[in-house]
Amino acid sequence: MEQFEGLTPAQTVERVSTQLGCPPTSAQVAEFLDEQDPLRPLRGEFFLPRVSDLPTSDLSVADGCADCIYLVGNSLGLQPRLTQQYLKEELDKWAKTGVHGHTVGPRPWAWAEDDLEQMMADLVGAKREEVALMNALTVNLHLLLLSFYKPTTSRHKILLEAKAFPSDHYAVESQIRLRGLDPEESMLLLPPRPGEETLRTEDILDVIEKEGPSIAVVMFSGVQYYTGQLFNMAAITEAGHRKGCYVGFDCAHAAGNALLQLHDWDVDFACWCSYKYMNSGAGGLAAAFVHEKHKDTVRPALTGWWGHDLKTRFQMNNEMELQPGVSGFRLSNQPILLVCPLQASLEVFHKAGMAALRRKSVLLTGYLEYLILHYYSPDPSQPQRPYVHIITPSDPEQRGCQLSLCFSLPIRRVFQELERRGVACDMREPSVLRVAPVPLYNSFSDVHRFIETLGAALGVSGGPL
Repeated sequence: MEQFEGLTPAQTVERVSTQLGCPPTSAQVAEFLDEQDPLRPLRGEFFLPRVSDLPTSDLSVADGCADCIYLVGNSLGLQPRLTQQYLKEELDKWAKTGVHGHTVGPRPWAWAEDDLEQMMADLVGAKREEVALMNALTVNLHLLLLSFYKPTTSRHKILLEAKAFPSDHYAVESQIRLRGLDPEESMLLLPPRPGEETLRTEDILDVIEKEGPSIAVVMFSGVQYYTGQLFNMAAITEAGHRKGCYVGFDCAHAAGNALLQLHDWDVDFACWCSYKYMNSGAGGLAAAFVHEKHKDTVRPALTGWWGHDLKTRFQMNNEMELQPGVSGFRLSNQPILLVCPLQASLEVFHKAGMAALRRKSVLLTGYLEYLILHYYSPDPSQPQRPYVHIITPSDPEQRGCQLSLCFSLPIRRVFQELERRGVACDMREPSVLRVAPVPLYNSFSDVHRFIETLGAALGVSGGPL
């Protein structure tokens, strides 16, 4: 797609339509972009759910295509095709060799996750020794906060967005209580300005500047789960450090979605799950990051034998030889059946590279935005016509794949009508439909089909368009 380099998504769509001699909303534009997409073969690396297999679909109103329109990779990524092979290999090894599986085969169970950490580090802009695969996201967040949140009488607050993901909110709240403090005084919640949906970077930086001496930890998400806003993690980190704060991020919606440079941005700590954009399956193995500058100064508050140096771990002498940095935060061996699907997915990422995926993502989501604005913007001349309002920032630098959509109609009715027609997306209360075209496996034709299906759903939900 070099011919479109330097163009915005809207300019690209319009140039293609001129080149083809068709309207910019034509399916021909989507088909052309798919033909030009160098990442198109990656779609074949995943299983796509069929409309007939979805429990919510109604074949009588679906668009007739066998594959569903899967736009919910921000909630659960698709299954990589190699997952079943890798799982079968480990089940066969267990059946045939028993305990010897810990040290033989392509994935020795005693250190299988170690072999994946370089690929994971590449995805988040980290060094290999700054990343560990372990536990689940909230467990890792608790482990990290136990070490990085060290409140004092004057510096005891944790700054986070007012509508943080519930699990983050609960973790921060409980960590504050664990220190004998009151969340009402020590949780600093930052809401958007009145009448706005997303946070302005200048407001975040202003709060850090003003409240910095009382803030122990700045703890934001990388991408806000509800609005889809991609935060300026580099600027937030720099501002926090100027005021003496530790800065950490929940990258659940950012890892595998946005271009991250956790090491270069000097982020202190981060954690993320792997079952959204990284396709490791529900409850998949999570990851944590601790910057190398802390490897000898920030120690885990809780330790387990998997944090012990591998060279002497199995000597079992109960004399801890703690691995430096994030590896010392490991508590126990990782479930090999969770390592397998993550390996299958990371290998696909390794083929593509995050830079290429991000380039496609900007155009793919921009194409979705272009069509929504064309068809479903408010029209003062037709006040009864259903419309869609995008609350995700329009600037590609401030978002990942996801667009969060609000409707002039009751959201649940729209969502149910889309599901009936073979669309997989998700609804978040009180009023948002999250739609995320993922560059690994979604196509421009998926986006065009979604827009057509959305028109049918809105017509049923609120009258003709």
